[in-house]
Amino acid sequence: MIEQHALIAVAALLAAGVTFFSGFGLGTALLPAFAAFLPTDAAVAAIAIVHLLNNALKFGLLYRYVAKGVFLKFGLPALAFAPLGAFVLDRVARNARVVDVVIAVLLGVVGVQQLVPALSKFSFDERFLVPGGAASGFLGGVAGLQGALRSAFLVRAGLDRDSFLATGVAVALVVDVSRIATYAAQGTLRLEGDALSLAVTGVMAASVGALVGNRLLRSVTIRAIEVVVGVLLVLIAIALGAGLI
Repeated sequence: MIEQHALIAVAALLAAGVTFFSGFGLGTALLPAFAAFLPTDAAVAAIAIVHLLNNALKFGLLYRYVAKGVFLKFGLPALAFAPLGAFVLDRVARNARVVDVVIAVLLGVVGVQQLVPALSKFSFDERFLVPGGAASGFLGGVAGLQGALRSAFLVRAGLDRDSFLATGVAVALVVDVSRIATYAAQGTLRLEGDALSLAVTGVMAASVGALVGNRLLRSVTIRAIEVVVGVLLVLIAIALGAGLI
């Protein structure tokens, strides 16, 4: 049992520190560690709690930098569509390869744009924020790739470093609250025994990772964050297109 907690702690600490700058990937990074010791449903529930509380901590650190206009246009549609995703996507689209391929192409294109200097200044028109938020929230309903899709849109929204991170955290937090409430209403959010104790370990370690990330934030430029986001988007696009996630 000590070994299990040690692995979860290391995974959560490192994942929270790295994903502090990308704005996504914590849940994806933690899934293999939790799934190694818990049934899939219990692992997803534990990760959801870690994700929620870690985003709450990051929001407390960054809330003053939230771009309110972008948050309203992107976050409110995400909040509205997250419950719909929790009810529908798992049954209808989660296993549809065409959906995976479309999302993979979108993430790959945006990722490459981030890595090519000549294309990195391209930004989305504000009218795309509303459908982008709706799509992100919908996918978030089933603990999918809402974080990657969210960052893919927000990184093109012309925000500075602090606003990009803070606005992404604010959106992630409302989606977490919405989807976890939906899971609870469906009776699929059950934490007890090992799942609960490992979730507590994950929360504590991820909190330390977020605090370390926040301390390092002043030495990171928006271009560095764009590169991190670009690399991760391309990697996730490849994995998703290949059916690995």
